[in-house]
Amino acid sequence: MASEPPAGPLRTRDSLVPDLRAAGVGAGQTLLVHASLRSLGWVNGGAVTVVEALLEVLGPDGTLVVPTMTGDNSDPAGWSAPPVPEDWWAPIRATMPAYDPRITPSRMMGAIAETVRTWPGARRSAHPQTSFAALGPRAEEITRGHALDCRLGEQSPLARLEAAGAHVLLLGAGFANCSCFHLAEYRLPGPMEEVAFAARTDSGREWLTLKEKRINSDDFATLGTAYERDRPVHNGQVGAAHTRFFPLADAVSYAERWLRTHRPA
Repeated sequence: MASEPPAGPLRTRDSLVPDLRAAGVGAGQTLLVHASLRSLGWVNGGAVTVVEALLEVLGPDGTLVVPTMTGDNSDPAGWSAPPVPEDWWAPIRATMPAYDPRITPSRMMGAIAETVRTWPGARRSAHPQTSFAALGPRAEEITRGHALDCRLGEQSPLARLEAAGAHVLLLGAGFANCSCFHLAEYRLPGPMEEVAFAARTDSGREWLTLKEKRINSDDFATLGTAYERDRPVHNGQVGAAHTRFFPLADAVSYAERWLRTHRPA
């Protein structure tokens, strides 16, 4: 049975560039992007075209940042999508490849994030579960110093992005995926949890188990709805994708106040 041809107008680099500018992206910005390629419609060249368009709008002084997280480098005892047999847990812990910023693929971050990760000149942070990749003159500054015991807190790229005056672009993605809200979590009292992963240390490949702040994005969509109601979030459209554009530091500050009120102590 023949498949249906794609619907809607053809998207190209030349059509995406003015859309991105109208959505708020501008030259010289430091920009954290959460993106869904599918949401844009049919793009000629796919993720490569989208990254080229973003880099064109940001220009030589701008820096593009994406999450390149690797949640599969974790304790198999907690896996649920899918779970694995209990008698596999020990051998998985013993043989999981150590995280390598150069080669470890991201998981469930999308084609655009993976394209940035593998782009010539990209830099990537060192955390085995919650890395970010960046392109541009501030890439090294944003990605360096990502501590093993700080997934998304003060020693992560999120804090560097806040200090750099970065903006966030949700490109066909919702507030449930807005990683900067996690920085607010780290600044509030909350429970701890064990975090385990395979890492490369001075001693070689190790399976590490560390105590970390528990992170939870279950209420981020609700938080985002409140933020968008109360603060000047710029809504736009790139291709067929709905976009939201806002200052990262403002979102983190709002999230701190909202979480303090809406989450139990």
